[in-house]
Amino acid sequence: MNGRIKMKKTIDSNEYFNNPSKGKRMFLGVMADIIGFIAEEPNAKYSIVVGTDSEYKGSSVRLSASSSGKPKLRSLANGNGVVSRKEKEGVGTADFVSVVTIHRVGKGGKFFWKKMPAVDTFDRHDRMVKEAYYSIDLAHRVMAELRDKLKDLLYEFEIHLDIGHNGPTKELIQEIVGMVAGNGFTARIKPESYAASIVADKFV
Repeated sequence: MNGRIKMKKTIDSNEYFNNPSKGKRMFLGVMADIIGFIAEEPNAKYSIVVGTDSEYKGSSVRLSASSSGKPKLRSLANGNGVVSRKEKEGVGTADFVSVVTIHRVGKGGKFFWKKMPAVDTFDRHDRMVKEAYYSIDLAHRVMAELRDKLKDLLYEFEIHLDIGHNGPTKELIQEIVGMVAGNGFTARIKPESYAASIVADKFV
């Protein structure tokens, strides 16, 4: 998964994003909202950011003994569907949230998010790579829609990654930042990657 990621040829008709004020928005609706937001103050500077965060939900099931002595299936996740931090991350599932943010520098902005529940993952490395993959795929699609429309305006475009120098993800920085750069995008990591580590994290 370290090569250049191909953009989806078609838009999933079932895909939708969420916005706090507008509710559910289809992808092209999100793009129209971003263009409209920029058109309100075309001389301002803008930052468009894509990011993804995820939460490991644990292995699907584990065998444990029942009171009758017969084996029964037990989820590794707690009552809230979240695996304990003591549970080593391995083969299981994770929920992913991708966001698109538009920031009018110094004045505020908007964000849109979508959730991809119960995605199969093999370990933390696989989950972090999938976060980057989802962000890169979305970034290609966003730029395909906006590049020509915004060509005369001042804006930055970044991908924010939920990895950083503190914690277990530090060993993945070079690989995943390289993955983003190889697809032609600027990558930010924690603590600068607010779209992934703050916005997406809020909804995962």
